[in-house]
Formats: sequence, structure tokens, C-alpha cells
Amino acid sequence: MADPIPVAAHPWVYAARREGYDILPIIEDIIADMAYAGLDGIELMHTALTQDGAVERIAAASEREGLPVVGSSFGGAMWDAAQAEAVIQSAYVVTWRLKALGGKTLGVSVGNAPAPKTPEQFDVQAKVLREIDSMCSVAGIQMNLHNHTYEVENGEYDLRGTLSRFPEAKLGPDLNWLTRAGADPVAFIRSYGRRIVFLHLRDAAADGRWVEGLGDGATDFAAIAGALREVRFQGIACIELAWESDFQPTRPLRETLKLSREHIRNTMGW
Repeated sequence: MADPIPVAAHPWVYAARREGYDILPIIEDIIADMAYAGLDGIELMHTALTQDGAVERIAAASEREGLPVVGSSFGGAMWDAAQAEAVIQSAYVVTWRLKALGGKTLGVSVGNAPAPKTPEQFDVQAKVLREIDSMCSVAGIQMNLHNHTYEVENGEYDLRGTLSRFPEAKLGPDLNWLTRAGADPVAFIRSYGRRIVFLHLRDAAADGRWVEGLGDGATDFAAIAGALREVRFQGIACIELAWESDFQPTRPLRETLKLSREHIRNTMGW
């Protein structure tokens, strides 16, 4: 029998309305909310890990609440040769601080460019990704490619440009961003199969607008779960709530996380 899929959460919804997306000042509250919701862990944001004292503060809250750190997201303009070294150095700091916290995954976003990336820019992007992947391997962390819309729109132009140069890369797709880019998440899962080691889950209404929590929208999570079973997914699923700029929540965020966690259990079996 396959091991159960851990279900964690990402704190984007907390960060989105904070200056500089800075979650470190409220990290104790976030971790307490996620523990209350019955989640299996937290995926951090790299902007918290780059700050002084972050490891000690996060570790104390994680231990107190019994909520492990499963990994972190990380992003940068990896296609830009002028920024490549700075991105690699930032990734180094994040990777080793994440290792100190027991994290096992790093979901990377390659950065959007003002125009479709050139072959030369893809070459730079792949070189940066390989360096980050190498440092992750040394640290015992698995890197995966996270997507927003820009990587997977236009026939997956950006993602395909990366994979043609880095074919062994693992994927950590955000299934709702796939939908917003006009892609079918079920077809994507079937296409990329065992390459997928991490998932971001979010719900949306039939018109595409984000809803308060998982289960409040029209996303067919049961169909997604079926496709994941077909490809024998054995990674980590991560709830990443996001709200439209004009949205006003109707309940405490910890309750929405709890309901979202229950919805995944009821519809996906995790």
C-alpha cells in the first residue's frame, strides 16, 4: 500500500497583503494556524529565510506547534545573466537554512521576462537551475520547478525551453495557475507523470475567480486525484490559498485552512 500523501500549506495568502510580502513578523501565528488546521507541514517563503534570526525563530514555533517545515518556495530572474550570480548566492543561503530546519523540498520559480525568452536566456536559466539543483542535492533537498501562468502559457513555451536544457528536472506544478494559463491540470499530470514531486492546490469559481478556500469553488479535485493515482504520485501536496484584491474574508483564516484540509481529505483521500 502506498504511503499517504502529506498535505502542507504555503503562506502566500498571509504574505499577499503585507509590505514586502514579509511573513517573518507573524510566522508564529501562521504556524499556529496551520497546526490548528490539521496540516502536515508548512512550505515557507524564501523571503523569510533570508532574514537574520529566521532559523531560530521558525524552529522554535515549529517545535512548539508540532508542525514541521517541509520546504520553501524560491524565485528569481534566473534567465537574466546580470542577476544570475546574485540569485545563486541567495539560493545558497535559503538552501542551507532550509536544511537546518529539516526541509526537504525547494520549489523554484524562474522569473518572468518582458518578452519571450531567447535561446541565450534559456541557457542562462538552465545553468542557474542546475547550480541550485546541485546545492540542493548536497543538502539532501529535492528541487522542483514551480509554475505560475507564464511558464505554461503559449504551449508551455517557457517550461519546454527549460526542460529541453534540463530534462531531468522535477516538477512542482501549481494546478490552478495551469488552469489560468488555459491548460488542463489533469492532462498536465498525465503528460508529466512521475516527474511531478510536489503540488500546489487552490480552488476557483467557474468564472475563474479565486474563492475563499478549497471546497468553495468549482475545481474537480476528485478528477485531479484520479490522475495523480494513475501516475502514482508520491510527493507532497500543498494548499496555497490566494484571494482577489477586492475579496473580503468571511471567516478566520485558520478556519478556512481547516476546511480546505478537510476538503482534500474528502475529495482526494489524503
